Amino acid sequence: MPLAAGPPVSPTRGWEAFVHGSWLHCGAGSGGGVRGVITLKRGGFSLLEEEGVGVRLWMFPQRQPLEDIITYYPPMKAMNDQGKEVTEFCNKYWLMLDEKEAQRMYGGKEARTEEMKWRQWADDWLVHLISPNVYRTPAEALASFDYIVREGKFGAVEGAMAKYLGAAAMYLISKRLKSRHHLQDDVREDLYEAADKWVAAVGKNRPFMGGQEPNLADLAVYGVLRVMEGLEAFDDLMQHTRIQPWYLRVEKAIAEAPQ
Repeated sequence: MPLAAGPPVSPTRGWEAFVHGSWLHCGAGSGGGVRGVITLKRGGFSLLEEEGVGVRLWMFPQRQPLEDIITYYPPMKAMNDQGKEVTEFCNKYWLMLDEKEAQRMYGGKEARTEEMKWRQWADDWLVHLISPNVYRTPAEALASFDYIVREGKFGAVEGAMAKYLGAAAMYLISKRLKSRHHLQDDVREDLYEAADKWVAAVGKNRPFMGGQEPNLADLAVYGVLRVMEGLEAFDDLMQHTRIQPWYLRVEKAIAEAPQ
């Protein structure tokens, strides 16, 4: 299954892209604490859904009308943990492949189910550990926004306001997120446990969850963690867990893939 690095989708927003098989994933650059993923098919695309914070887009081949594709992902109303009604798409992690294509990509149902499980885990749990860790302390929040300001090429006054007001706001928000997701007093411990849980799931007998090449679960987890690169939380994660060898293998696979 070919894997290829791609050019930034939108340099002004710090998006980076990489292709896995016929699927392209894009994620926000490091330091921002915001994660986004775009999944699309080569050769003509249709937008299915867009979410607010952390923008997520699902795009599909235009060989099928968008109206037909939407029927594969029926919306369902549900109550979240805060008692608020939300719209869920229960099978959003299921790739709509014919039998031949599914066999080529996965080789069996077990691998496909495993990939779905861990992609959902990345969205439902891992991603919620990022902001509380990136903005854990006032100093870390300032360091994160210093990166954002530098990469965003703000003016002097505009940059200073964005840095200090943004850092203060996100520091406070991170505390609310910590409470909402019932994280430990030291949120690093949740991050470390999640990383080691992922490494244990990949196991010792394969370099990636996808086997000899990263699959969509590998790329989902990698994309979440990559937003922390260059920050204290990322350095701590690499130092205090067993995830670094896997992370570097994914990074290398992307860098060495044919363009």
